[in-house]
Amino acid sequence: MQAPNTPPADQPAVQLPVMLVAEVQDSLLVVVHDLARLDGLLAHTMDNLMQRFTKAIGSLADPSLVEAAALEEARNALRAAVTELQFQDMASQLIVHTSKVLQGCAYRLASESMGQEDGEAVPFVEEVPERPNPVTQDEMDAGSIELF
Repeated sequence: MQAPNTPPADQPAVQLPVMLVAEVQDSLLVVVHDLARLDGLLAHTMDNLMQRFTKAIGSLADPSLVEAAALEEARNALRAAVTELQFQDMASQLIVHTSKVLQGCAYRLASESMGQEDGEAVPFVEEVPERPNPVTQDEMDAGSIELF
């Protein structure tokens, strides 16, 4: 029986120094952490923008304001901006997907190159998503967002 970290005889293999593998794994995990921070910053920014746009739209909805073409243009521009803020949801889904792929690569790299020690806990990692693009988007018009 073949050892779990040994590739089949008909597949090429590359030997890498353990320190190089460890550095690459660490770098992948740093990127995963940075993506999580980016997701948090993006969510915070979008929440603030949504509050400000909602307040602006509410101000423009005041019945005491005279209906004017310029005012209607401002309302339409704000509605369009709110629609475009939905981009944050797609960006967050893409960040989560990318993080899972990178984390899976980091753990697989470590497992394949260094193996598991007896009694060592195996880190829980979800299966690396097979679909390359979890979110698709062609336009930012209202109703044109496709998820999964």
